[in-house]
Parts: sequence; C-alpha cells; structure tokens
Amino acid sequence: MYSSGMCPYCYRAKALLQQKGAVFREISVDMNPQARREMREKAGGVNTVPQIWIDDTHVGGCDDMYALDARGGLDTLLAG
Repeated sequence: MYSSGMCPYCYRAKALLQQKGAVFREISVDMNPQARREMREKAGGVNTVPQIWIDDTHVGGCDDMYALDARGGLDTLLAG
C-alpha cells in the first residue's frame, strides 16, 4: 500500500487491513518522489493515496477497498 502520513484515508485503509488480520507493506510517498512516481505508473496515472494492491490485484483507494469489503470480495482476495 502506498500511503502518506497526513492522509486520513490511509489511516482508514490500514485500520481495515489490520482488522482483517492482513499483513501488508506500507510505502510512504511523503518526501519520496521516486515512490510517488512508481505508484503513479503502477496505478495508471492515479496520484492519490492510498493506492492498495493485494498480491497483483490493484484494489484502488480506501473507498474502493471498503466497497470491495461491502460486496464480500475483500476477504476472498485476502485469502488469496
């Protein structure tokens, strides 16, 4: 997950992943133009955080992940 320390959506996304017991790697884009550039390239030009991948699946942002969870798809994706 690409994130920023000043982003409330990043905190919400991390909280949901932690609630699900998911192990994740956080890559901060704060003061890191290389990481932001990498995120933008991987996300098809999207520049907002968080940007979340589960394995090779790009989930999107926080709202996308919560919507996926509401549809029952997040647990399936996390189960891999």
